[in-house]
Amino acid sequence: MHVAEIGEGPAVLFVHGFPELWYTWRHQMLSLSSQGYRTIAPDLRGYGESDAPPSPTSYTALHIVGDLVGLLDALGLDQVFLVGHDWGAIICWYFCLFQPDRIKALVNMSVAFRPRHPSIKPVEAMRAMMGDGYYVCRFQEPGETEKDLAQIDTTILMKALFSSRNPSPPCAPKDKGFADYMQAPSTLPSWLTEEDIDYFATSYRHKGFTGGLSYYRALDLTWELTAAWTGAQIKVPVKFIVGDLDTTYNTPGAKEYIHEGGFKKDVPLLEEVVVMEGVAHFINQEKPEEISAHIYEFIQKFGI
Repeated sequence: MHVAEIGEGPAVLFVHGFPELWYTWRHQMLSLSSQGYRTIAPDLRGYGESDAPPSPTSYTALHIVGDLVGLLDALGLDQVFLVGHDWGAIICWYFCLFQPDRIKALVNMSVAFRPRHPSIKPVEAMRAMMGDGYYVCRFQEPGETEKDLAQIDTTILMKALFSSRNPSPPCAPKDKGFADYMQAPSTLPSWLTEEDIDYFATSYRHKGFTGGLSYYRALDLTWELTAAWTGAQIKVPVKFIVGDLDTTYNTPGAKEYIHEGGFKKDVPLLEEVVVMEGVAHFINQEKPEEISAHIYEFIQKFGI
């Protein structure tokens, strides 16, 4: 596992999403390390310079949380503050379910907790709600999306993905590839530099996308393996942050769940929900100073 680290003090573990790397947390790591925290951000299994097992069955939430527990053990850390975004947020929810004793508090972004349905597999549920063209359903067939993405220059792909401000859930008809929808902006948004894009693009050119896509392909297997946690609540203090242009926030049922009591019922120690206006999916990169301040403001309440 490749791990980036800076600072000394109480430890904060940052967990990235797709298609990202430890690098997505560059701003928050510098900010919090300057305020007395030890900041730690791994490339998750399958990403960047970390190992990438070939089979999707090696990417269940149990594997990924196990990697993070192993990392804490290797660093001699009993407890950490946890920060997640996108797939990293999903992994953080599972971490809090599996090992709440290791987490002092959680700041999670973009993906709200969703309790395990007792009888319907997640991909089946998404297909029923969003159709076969929904990106998660499209990602399921090993090799298919990789072939599709290989038709797009990786730099253009990264620019298109990170710059997207379309809040609609990503869907593409079966006869269309994602390449048909990927258009890089003529100029990058102010929060992204060519150097940032180059860092991501170089890594994915070298590593490919199979590792990241395997998280989606292991969704149903994770569901099968986590039956024991059906009905379990998240029992650590939580702050949740999402942009109002985020596709996750605009998925059918998401706003109702977040704001009408369902979220608080499943996460009883949910202390705060922040909806940032005019902000899209890659919230910690788009609004780095605000996100760093939100994290600091929350975790400093819990001392060391």
